[in-house]
Amino acid sequence: MAFAPLTEPTAKLSRENGCDGVPESCILHPNVLAPNPLVVSAKGIHMHLSTGQVLLDATGGPAVACIGHGDLRVRDAMVEQMEKFSYCYSLFWANEPAEKLAAYLVESTGGEMARAIINGSGSEAVETAMKLARQHFVNISQLSRTHFITRRNSFHGTTLATLALTGQRNKRTEFEPLLNFGVSHVSDCHPYRNKLQDESEEEYCARLVSELDQEFERIGGDNVCAFIAETVAGSSIGCVPPVPGYFQAVKSVCEKHGALLILDEVFCGMGRTGTLHAWEQEGIVPDINISAKGLGAGYAAVSALLIDRKIVDVFKSGPKFFNHGYTYQAHAVACAAALQVQNIVQNENLVSNVVSMGKLLGSLLTSSLTSHPHVGDIRGRGLMWAIEIVQDKLSKEPFPVARRTSFAIRQKGLDPKYNISLQPGGGSIDGIRGDHIMLIPAYNVTPADVQDMVRRTSQLIVDFFEENSLP
Repeated sequence: MAFAPLTEPTAKLSRENGCDGVPESCILHPNVLAPNPLVVSAKGIHMHLSTGQVLLDATGGPAVACIGHGDLRVRDAMVEQMEKFSYCYSLFWANEPAEKLAAYLVESTGGEMARAIINGSGSEAVETAMKLARQHFVNISQLSRTHFITRRNSFHGTTLATLALTGQRNKRTEFEPLLNFGVSHVSDCHPYRNKLQDESEEEYCARLVSELDQEFERIGGDNVCAFIAETVAGSSIGCVPPVPGYFQAVKSVCEKHGALLILDEVFCGMGRTGTLHAWEQEGIVPDINISAKGLGAGYAAVSALLIDRKIVDVFKSGPKFFNHGYTYQAHAVACAAALQVQNIVQNENLVSNVVSMGKLLGSLLTSSLTSHPHVGDIRGRGLMWAIEIVQDKLSKEPFPVARRTSFAIRQKGLDPKYNISLQPGGGSIDGIRGDHIMLIPAYNVTPADVQDMVRRTSQLIVDFFEENSLP
C-alpha cells in the first residue's frame, strides 16, 4: 500500500487520498458527514482558515487560549526543554519544569495548599481528584466513604468516572448504563433559572444549602467522599457565578459531615474570573482544587490538582504512596509551556486586565443586547460571559431543542459578514433544554478588541432572529 508523503499539506492529503476511498478527512469529526473547517495558522485572537477566511476568536476554544495564539515565547520555552529532553516517566523521575510549575502553583495559594499533581487534561485531573479523595479516606480508615455529590446540571469531564459526576443529561444519554459510580446530584446555583420571584439571594442560598445537607443525610454523611462543583459554572449552564455566601455555607456542610470539598476550576481557574484561583473570591479554600484550560493556554495538554495540607499530612504519616499515575503525568515539555504561560500572565499583569476588560465586556453586552426580545440573561465574571437565548423573555421559555438555536447562531457567526467564532451551549435549563452563547476571550484583549467582539456579536444576534422571522 502506498502512502502519500507526510510533507504534503494536510488538506491536500485528506482531499486526494481520503479514507476507505472517500475523498474526505480521515478523522472521525463530531459530525461524521461534515469535517470541521481547517485552521492553518493563528496569531493573537485571530484564526486563519484554509479557505483564506480570518476569524476573530472570541473564546479561545472553550476558554483555553488565554494569552492568544502563536506566542513565540512559549514556543521557545518548549523547544529549549526539548533540546534537553522531552520525556521522563514521573513514577521514577522528576523534571525541573514540573517542579517549578508545582512550586508556583502551591505558592500562589499563599500557603493554603501543600502539593500539586500535574496531569494532561481536565478530565484526567477530575478523575485523579476522585481517586485522591477516596484514598484519603482509606488512609484514615473511613472505608464507607465511596459516594460523591455534584450538581444536577454540571459538567466535569468525559471519561466514564467524570461523566458519572456530570449531571448534564445531554452528555450522558448513550452511556447511562455504564455510569454506576456512586454519584448523586443536587440543584445548581443558577439564580436566573431557579431563584423564586419573591425569594432573596440569602433565602435562595439557604434553600440550596439545606438541599445539600439533606442529600448528605439521605446518603449518610459517613458514606460521602466529597461534594464537587465548579466555582463559577462554565459551559454547562453558561458562566454563572455563585450567589454571595454559597460556597462558605457549602464548605460548612462538608465539614459537618466530614467530607471533602473539591472545586473544579478547569474552565474558570487560572485568572479567568479576575483572580488566579476563582475560589479566592468566595472566602473559602477547597480541600482539592482542579485547574486546566488556562494553565497551559492550549500550547500543551496540561492540568493540575492542588491539595490541602491535611490530605498531604495523612499520606506522609500513613501509606506514603498515592496509588495512581498516568504515562504523561508531569510531562516536561507541557510543564515548560505552562510555566512560560504563567510567567506571561504574571509579568504582564494579565489578571488585572481580566478584571478591567471583563467589566467592559459585561457592560457593553448589557447595553447592546439587554433589550433584545430573545436575550433572557447576560451574566459572567471576569472574562467569561454568557448570553442566554430565550423564545419568550417574560416566561423565560427556551426555543425547542430541535432548533439547536445557540449552535445555529454560532454557525452564522462564521459567515464573512461577522467572521467571529463564539462558543455555543445547550441544555442550560435541565441538561436538555436551553441555549446560551459565550464570549471567553484571551486575557490580553484590548478595549478595541472587546468593542469589536461585542459589535459583531450584537449584529449577529439581531440579524439571526430577523432572518429567521422572529421578532
